[in-house]
Amino acid sequence: ARPDDEILLCPLADGGEGTLQAISAAGGWHWQVARVRDPLGRDIEARWLRSDDGRRAALEMAAASGLSRLTADERDAVAATSVGTGDLIRAALDAGVSSIVLGIGGSATTDGGAGLLRGLGAATDRDAGTADLAGLDPRLADIDLQVACDVSNPLLGPTGAAAVYGPQKGATPTLVADLDARLARFADALDATSGRSERETSGAGAAGGVGYALLAIQDRLRSFALRPGVNLVMDAADFDARLARADLVLTGEGRIDAQTGFGKTALGVARRARAAGVPCIAVGGGVEVDGIAALAAVGAIAVPVVERPQTVEQAMAAGVEPIVRCGERLARLTSFD
Repeated sequence: ARPDDEILLCPLADGGEGTLQAISAAGGWHWQVARVRDPLGRDIEARWLRSDDGRRAALEMAAASGLSRLTADERDAVAATSVGTGDLIRAALDAGVSSIVLGIGGSATTDGGAGLLRGLGAATDRDAGTADLAGLDPRLADIDLQVACDVSNPLLGPTGAAAVYGPQKGATPTLVADLDARLARFADALDATSGRSERETSGAGAAGGVGYALLAIQDRLRSFALRPGVNLVMDAADFDARLARADLVLTGEGRIDAQTGFGKTALGVARRARAAGVPCIAVGGGVEVDGIAALAAVGAIAVPVVERPQTVEQAMAAGVEPIVRCGERLARLTSFD
């Protein structure tokens, strides 16, 4: 529809699946493989990135403890554990890195990060409400850790880890309440042993509470930062240089909904576009009222791909063609001087 336009591509992610591919595309990294445990404790291989100088690592929680590691029938918000992410961090420590970027999106877990801490040597149990950090890997003291976090939820309550993300991980309404109570007991124990209280901190509810666990042990690290994942990836991908040349920004995600407003990729892109004075359109496989409002608040317009009422399964089965047609419609709607 606009064959003479120049398209500047910039792969992005927000800390979930795709984060490593986006970072790798920026150059200066090579792939590594580690043996870790999946959310149900099975041995698997997970890929991670090590910088060419050997000093930095980029890890993705989804590679070890991700929802994509399980079939729909295997999703279990109670049993799933983040221990494999602790295994992954240990693999990076074994490789001798001193700086780690960890993306914590796309998790299958709601364990408050108890599994991750256990993978790093601590004695933790969400269900028993116990936490002992004495065995935590001492090499963490020499690590600068940046956590790429795609949401701003607290650990507990109606906008917490269990309530907002538990259902997509297999939790029924009854289980959501039970998980929230288990997380509260674990937080009491971890607060007591860490000397910190991070359950209300923005991002504590990310990845089923892994954000909370990492915030709680930040004093054990050389340095620590919990940053919006999309900002970390945009910096690595030199997004601002591309934005400076752009007349229009197109972004998107599978579903533009209430979660978009908690800091997903599309929102991060829209914020930078507005700051640069560039119009932004966000395309979603599905678009809901809360997502429209979240993007409108930062000057972006949400546009759905779907062309008729259908299930998610039907939309996915339709393949790429609806996206192509959506792109053509957008091209015909836009004009530049």
